Amino acid sequence: MPFYRLSSSRIRRSRARTRLLIALAAATTTVLAVTLTLALTVTTYDHTSPRAARNKASGPVASGAVDCRKAKCVALTFDGGPSPTTPRLLDILERDHLHATFFLQGKGHIAKYPQIIRRIANEGHEIGNHTWNHKVLTQIDTADARRELTLTQDAIERITGTKPVLMRPPQGRTNRQVAKICRELGLAQVLWSVTAKDYETTDSALITRRVLDQTHRDGIILLHDLHKGTVPAVPGIIKTLQQRGYTIVTVSQLLAPAKPRPGMVYRP
Repeated sequence: MPFYRLSSSRIRRSRARTRLLIALAAATTTVLAVTLTLALTVTTYDHTSPRAARNKASGPVASGAVDCRKAKCVALTFDGGPSPTTPRLLDILERDHLHATFFLQGKGHIAKYPQIIRRIANEGHEIGNHTWNHKVLTQIDTADARRELTLTQDAIERITGTKPVLMRPPQGRTNRQVAKICRELGLAQVLWSVTAKDYETTDSALITRRVLDQTHRDGIILLHDLHKGTVPAVPGIIKTLQQRGYTIVTVSQLLAPAKPRPGMVYRP
């Protein structure tokens, strides 16, 4: 009898250990599956920095253009226009002989101010795509995301004769599916390293300070020319950056001699 009771106890313990091992294996499998899903859907898209793109490219930059391999460059970009404040910004850039990249938005902007877009193009600035309705592309289905970009591409082409090769995803949110759409449409994605959060303040001095505190070589500055405090801040930003030895360029100039790669995400 004692031997029988001992054997039964061992059997029960063995069964408990087996159930525990099975539960641990199932939990591990679940964790691995979730991790793999997140990696595939959120974090895995092609990205590089402007500096890395330049370093991989060969050959000279265009004749007369700034070579950011030698110069201390920073790209100046504006989102969400054009708007009634954009002509004043263009006056400032023209006075200082500078060019910027404008990521234009469709509804209420491109459709409303085609004459300003013509001026942006005619004065040698770079034009990018910032979607039609400013929808977050990772939160809508593929057909809607494609439509957001295609409508904007077509509208800009009708006005300027040229389709953009750059786009900026609203809120900077992108994923593999957005990258695939951009690759098919010939659009490289451009994020940023400097933001003044000028959509939450009208204080031009604060906007200026935020930009200057964050700016480093090969950075990309994000501003919105439609907000009240932004354009008045631009002259001081330009002056101080130039005093600090920066050369202000467009995004494509920052990448040169590399060319923007469709689908690629460029982030400093």
